[in-house]
Amino acid sequence: MRRIEKKIWPKYFQPILDGKKNYEFRLQDFDVEEGDILFLREWDPELKDYTGRELEKKVTYVGKFDIKDGFFPVEEVLDQGIYILSLK
Repeated sequence: MRRIEKKIWPKYFQPILDGKKNYEFRLQDFDVEEGDILFLREWDPELKDYTGRELEKKVTYVGKFDIKDGFFPVEEVLDQGIYILSLK
């Protein structure tokens, strides 16, 4: 089990803190496995500094996809974007 520290903007931090957002969408630029702890530090992009608010969440699922695998046509993804849905 690892403890992985990441920055997170306030508009994404608050819904996690409130319990409304139970997922995190991240670039695959680090190793992560189920059971790891994600240590999120709120970062204000305007001030370019940490706010002091932090939280830890256990990773319960890691889904990976490669945009080049043809899941969706790359042109459509670039044009329309992708939804990430939180389900209950």
